[in-house]
Amino acid sequence: MAQESQHRQPGSAPAPTLGFATRAVHAGEEADLREGATGDVVAAIHLATTYARKEVALPGRYEYVRSQNPTREALEVKLAALENARYGLAFSSGLAAETTLLLATLKAGDHIVAFDDLYGGTKRLFEQVFVSFGVEVSYVDATGALPVERALRPSTKMVWVESPTNPLLKLSDIRAIAQVTRRNGLILVVDNTFLSPYFQKPLDLGADVVVHSVTKYIGGHSDVLGGALLVNSEQHYEKLQYLQNSAGAVLSPFDSYLTLRGLKTLALRMERHQQNALAIAHFLEKHPKVSRVLYPGLESHPQHELAKAQASGFGGVLSFDLKGTVPDAENFLERLQVFTLAESLGGVESLIELPSQMTHASLEKAAREKIGITDTLIRLSAGIEDAADLVADLEQALA
Repeated sequence: MAQESQHRQPGSAPAPTLGFATRAVHAGEEADLREGATGDVVAAIHLATTYARKEVALPGRYEYVRSQNPTREALEVKLAALENARYGLAFSSGLAAETTLLLATLKAGDHIVAFDDLYGGTKRLFEQVFVSFGVEVSYVDATGALPVERALRPSTKMVWVESPTNPLLKLSDIRAIAQVTRRNGLILVVDNTFLSPYFQKPLDLGADVVVHSVTKYIGGHSDVLGGALLVNSEQHYEKLQYLQNSAGAVLSPFDSYLTLRGLKTLALRMERHQQNALAIAHFLEKHPKVSRVLYPGLESHPQHELAKAQASGFGGVLSFDLKGTVPDAENFLERLQVFTLAESLGGVESLIELPSQMTHASLEKAAREKIGITDTLIRLSAGIEDAADLVADLEQALA
């Protein structure tokens, strides 16, 4: 494997013949046992910014750190292997990955059909940044294929969904929407951050591009900022890799190393995140001060069957509506002792936040309420602590 990996196209992954947890540990980090090699068991942190060549006209495997770096390459191979993708690219943030994707695939006058319930940063990127480039976006309820198809225009080039969405935990029927995009020659982008490749593989369901904020579950320890794009098309990869290098929003060697380390335990962490989220969801669903719990793992979720059909798990994020007012929600959040009141998600520690005043504060109140984000909707990311401690903390704060 070491000899073969030396000639693999940068960012590409071997065929997924091994189990997920095995690939998470070994893919991209095969020990080099050739004469004179160090035989590192884990990918080393290569900090060099430039690489020597023997002849002027004959560059080596690496030339300059922005173009490619051995540590980042190991991560890109691992990410591709886990997502069942041919190619992976790592970026300095999730939004940097999204920006590169949009720059590589769209031009002025192009149109995107997007899920109406998206991460606030993605909507801000669409509405405040790419509007200046003449890109138009229509938002629809993309839980099914019909609203997406009805929103298509002659200028539509891309369909963009999250599944599950942030923060309302809605699902897109990825297979059905993929049939629409293939029939119309469109690019289907799926943000897979909430479920990670452990629970869901959108490329296998027909997506063209998978987006990740690796800051979340993939990194998993709230100590690294990064993003990723995963594709199967060589044509898409070449365009993206060119922009990755030309625009320069690449992941640093040290952040690549931290992400590689986090990925090794992804399978274990996702199982525990889900176990804790289910316990919390069942507790909250019965609590008199909670009016609604949104979690695909609950039978009460309107898309529970779809969740079981297109994913192998439900993830560690849930949202719920607290009865009362904003001050009631603030009082509840500030009384918590084990949960940390903070934005973001997917870390080993349990995080909780109020979207209307934190992650989605950039959205107008009317726009939030139109898609179902109430003033007292609370989003929770279950960590890997003891479930009993998490439930007890919620119980005392609700009291």
